[in-house]
Amino acid sequence: MKDTTQAVGAKPCLIIKPKKGWQLIDFKELAAYRDLFYFLVIRDIKVRYKQTVLGGLWAIVQPLFMMIVFSLFFGNLAKLPSDGIPYPIFSYSALIAWTYFSSSISGSSSSVVSSSGLISKVYFPRLIAPLTPVLAFLLDFVIAFIILIGMMLYYHIYPTIMALFLPLLIILMMLTATGVGMIFASLSAKYRDIAYTIPFVVQFWMFASPVVYPVSMLPAKYHLIYAINPMTGVIEGFRSALLGTVAFPSQLLLVSASVSLILFFIGALYFRHTERYFADVI
Repeated sequence: MKDTTQAVGAKPCLIIKPKKGWQLIDFKELAAYRDLFYFLVIRDIKVRYKQTVLGGLWAIVQPLFMMIVFSLFFGNLAKLPSDGIPYPIFSYSALIAWTYFSSSISGSSSSVVSSSGLISKVYFPRLIAPLTPVLAFLLDFVIAFIILIGMMLYYHIYPTIMALFLPLLIILMMLTATGVGMIFASLSAKYRDIAYTIPFVVQFWMFASPVVYPVSMLPAKYHLIYAINPMTGVIEGFRSALLGTVAFPSQLLLVSASVSLILFFIGALYFRHTERYFADVI
């Protein structure tokens, strides 16, 4: 909370005091700093593509090459099922969501430490730091999504009416990435070795999600338990809405959405509790 009270004749000063009351996210303050928010998002995008040979094509390189590798080993050699559609588009439809999710977590987790120079010198809502990568990587997701549309046309696969739920799936994906990112960002500010565990956690999480295999491989009685992984509902929702692999997974999505909201709430709560110490520990 800002206090500009000053005595008559005194030099102008700005005093920042702790906020009164309890508020998980101060949307009014975020709106007040929207110009800084916008600048940081644009900066992240420019830095990622500046002086690169391929430019925006880097957004599709990772999911495209992973699709080729997965199709070769899991599709052709391991003969994993793909719900009746070609394995390349089956895996790619999940990889674009997963690549965005993992990149957002990695970016958010290191955001506080990488912004140490800014955080230790000026005041701004600290929540902007982990939110910036989540928004910046949306451009990569859109570029990769365009390739998916091209693959759908090539394989003569057309979206179902449930594609109207895609914005909801994207929001859930962003909420999960933000919640996990805020937790890791807070931990990384104090414990620097957390940064070394994040790639392992993300890699393990990918194979614990239905990226290379469908949920239908699991016994039906375990589906709702499996949906505790929030990316389960998102990925299966993407495949159902766009590729028509299975009926829209309403129950899976409900469980996954609940977990996403819980993760976001826990992440925001923990970040709010620790942000006051960032300038002292980074």
